[in-house]
Amino acid sequence: MNKGCLIAFGLFLLIGTAGLAYYFQTKDGNDMQNTELTKATIDNIIKKTVATGSIRPRKEVNIKPQVSGVVDRLYVEAGNVVKKGDKIARIKLVPSQVNINNAQSSVQLASIRFKEAQRELERQNNVFSKKLDVENAKVSFENAQKEEERQKALFKDGVISEIDYNRFKLDLNLQKASLENAKISANNNLKQFESEVDIRRQELEFAKDNLALLREGATKNSKQVSNIVVSTVDGMILDIPVEEGSSVIERNNFNEGTNIASVADMNSLIFEGKVDESDVGKLKEGMPLELTVGAIENEKFSAELEYIAPKGVTEEGTVKFEVRAAIKPTSKTFLRAGYSASGDIILSRKDSVIVINERDLIASKDSDSTFVQLKVGDNDFKKTQIKIGLSDGILVEVKSGLDTTQQIKVLKNVTEVN
Repeated sequence: MNKGCLIAFGLFLLIGTAGLAYYFQTKDGNDMQNTELTKATIDNIIKKTVATGSIRPRKEVNIKPQVSGVVDRLYVEAGNVVKKGDKIARIKLVPSQVNINNAQSSVQLASIRFKEAQRELERQNNVFSKKLDVENAKVSFENAQKEEERQKALFKDGVISEIDYNRFKLDLNLQKASLENAKISANNNLKQFESEVDIRRQELEFAKDNLALLREGATKNSKQVSNIVVSTVDGMILDIPVEEGSSVIERNNFNEGTNIASVADMNSLIFEGKVDESDVGKLKEGMPLELTVGAIENEKFSAELEYIAPKGVTEEGTVKFEVRAAIKPTSKTFLRAGYSASGDIILSRKDSVIVINERDLIASKDSDSTFVQLKVGDNDFKKTQIKIGLSDGILVEVKSGLDTTQQIKVLKNVTEVN
């Protein structure tokens, strides 16, 4: 009985040992079959940060009217390309009747003054042509001249003294000077009346222009009609926020005026976005950007960073800094103002280098060394140290210790090895 039990127990151990051996052999084979392998590849490594924002024209101008009134006609629509001076809209004036009456009164008053000045100039011309305003001075001079000649003869005959003669000679000189002054005064008076006529004429023209401006929005002497709104720059019409029949207000010192149209140069676009404060310290002006526009698939646009805000703003609990980049012109695709976009700001770049997936690295807990599980046989892996470089968060550059022919084990998680 005891002998039979021992034989049975021995057979049980033999069968159990064989079963365990078969299990572990099968398990190792399955583990090797389930192990995923990969190789290093040649690729580009780009380390970048992302700015989110939109596309804007560098120069956008709002066109305002010079007069208040109602939009009578629009000559353009959004999307049209205009040149400086092209007509955009015509404004129909709605002047106050009180202002019209005051302007008409000013014209009548200026007309009366102008006619009075003309009549006075005509009278003065008549006086000047007949020399009536110098006649008295001329008669006095001629009488003084005759008397001087008579007294001179008496002086030569010894009838009067030299002192008496000199008195008449001095009077002659005084009368001559008076005659010359009278001639100068007469000429000045004529010029004064001519100037008065010019002044009254200008007043009348100003009053008429003011009346025409109130009625029609333009003066006969103006080169530009003030009720015609024109573009002040070359560019494309982006928006016309008013319609025909809309009331508009002129721009002045107290009011910005109604915006008739927005005109922008679409050949000079910029990207305006914001970056997180953790990345702004890495940025420098002149860095390249790759823009991705949400509305345009499978295409990237080049830009260059030209501005980094010196002050951040808090948005949703985080501090962000504004950045601006100049978009390089392209004739392939038309970029519209207001497109949302994201800009990949390239911090550093390595082209055509050996790379592996960063998840396949084994990090040492006690040092900065990194390793991979390198396949060295059919069922064996060897932990091999490699030297790494630039990483974009997914791929990492391999500087040494691995080439593109060797196979490494794909790791599901980063492992720390002592």
